[in-house]
Amino acid sequence: MKESAGKILIIVQNLPVPFDRRVWLESKTLTAHGYKVSVISPKSKEYAKSREVIDDIAIYRYRIPFDAEGKLSYVAEFLYAWLATAWLSLRVLLREGFDVIQACNPPDTYFLLGLIYRLFGKVFVFDHHDLSPEMFQAKFSRRHRWLTRMLLALERLTFRTAKIVISTNDSYREVAIRRGGKKPQDVYVVRTGPDMKNLIQRVPDPALRQGRRYLVCYLGEMCPQDGVDYLLRAIHHLSHHYRRQDVFFALIGGGPAVPKLKELCTAMHLDDRVIFTGRLPDNQVCRYLSTADVCVDPDPWSEWADQSTMNKILEYMAFAKPIVAFDLKETRNTAQRAALFAKPNDVAMFSEKVNFLLNSPALRKEMGEFGRKRIIRELSWEYSIANLLAAYNRVFDKQAAPAVQPAVEDKRFIRPAEIELKHATMHV
Repeated sequence: MKESAGKILIIVQNLPVPFDRRVWLESKTLTAHGYKVSVISPKSKEYAKSREVIDDIAIYRYRIPFDAEGKLSYVAEFLYAWLATAWLSLRVLLREGFDVIQACNPPDTYFLLGLIYRLFGKVFVFDHHDLSPEMFQAKFSRRHRWLTRMLLALERLTFRTAKIVISTNDSYREVAIRRGGKKPQDVYVVRTGPDMKNLIQRVPDPALRQGRRYLVCYLGEMCPQDGVDYLLRAIHHLSHHYRRQDVFFALIGGGPAVPKLKELCTAMHLDDRVIFTGRLPDNQVCRYLSTADVCVDPDPWSEWADQSTMNKILEYMAFAKPIVAFDLKETRNTAQRAALFAKPNDVAMFSEKVNFLLNSPALRKEMGEFGRKRIIRELSWEYSIANLLAAYNRVFDKQAAPAVQPAVEDKRFIRPAEIELKHATMHV
């Protein structure tokens, strides 16, 4: 049997694997380059097996018996998940073995496992998915400052325990250096670029428009901080202020906020033009995004959202879709001219931008082509591989990773000439 380049255990708590696209891309990439990868994640309805092997990756899962909503229930969930993960890590150690633990947050509590396993010569790597203190404030406001201080302390301990940090963007890298005290050479930016082999553009399916002329799509988790309530209010404004009855909205994804969002949708009398699809398999997501005329990201401004790269933006761009979003730092850095930006948290302006794009087919096409070209040339997962391998070469004290060759441009969807939008002002 061929000896592995190293054995890695990846821990993730907030999404099941392989549903968590980032963790799955990392796992497959590391496996393809000779590492033996195991994963611990929660179960879901779709992924209910306690252990299974997919693409040579051993996945161990535990059941979370309740959905956390309040602060105390979040603490209980984190404690339960930590204990379940610790138990499964022993099973992985005995059955698969590992040299490295890569912990993906939230929460910032798995440094404790890192400290325990350090006694046995294991290395701890922190894959920094979210700014936990800022996310807590986005969910629960600033009233509970002692909890924020506790989260900051846990974050610092996580950074200090990690040999290296893997950040999702430059803003997170700055946090690791400034707030976490990491040396710049110990922080690697690995963006969650879309895997273009799996995101296949399809022939639009008019049936998804439910008899209306246009389809607007939202794709993502639906938690209190994700702004889907802002989107519903924007839909209400679009329907009444602009008197648009020709648009259908598909809200794709799941999450703890869905029941309350459905109640709000009904209260606003929007049930005839909005569908909550729940989580969908990739082929269904591809159908919706291929059919959509406009895609939206309603994340309101918060310190967390402003510094976070939203995966939905990248996936919209991969499907050559024009985007409407609130004007947030990392959203603008990612989308650039593929999006129209509304003033943060301004529902009326958000609906105005959607209305403007629906009335501007040529602009929609230009923006979509710009976004897809940017993904293919700069932001697809292929461009993240070199940094991921460099990070693990550092962990295992190997030579630097080789450069990754640029992706071949997809001529089917991109015009040969550079796209220059004629509209100088893309936001207010």
